[in-house]
Amino acid sequence: MQENSTFEGPTAQPFKVKDVAAFLGVDTSTVYVAVRTGLLGSYRVGAGRGTIRIPRAALKAYADERGIPAAELGVTL
Repeated sequence: MQENSTFEGPTAQPFKVKDVAAFLGVDTSTVYVAVRTGLLGSYRVGAGRGTIRIPRAALKAYADERGIPAAELGVTL
């Protein structure tokens, strides 16, 4: 059986807006602005407006662009 190289395991789960806000030490409205302006990559899940999810890679890129060490976020990226 061939191994699926795209599966990243349970740590690959995307984050909710409130989680990202807590990691960055900002209000959720700040995260929503970053998402709306395209500074922070995201996608929607669910019907209607759905809910926003932020992939780990997007949070890592956002932190790297701003010089925030991943170790200071308190989460594995």
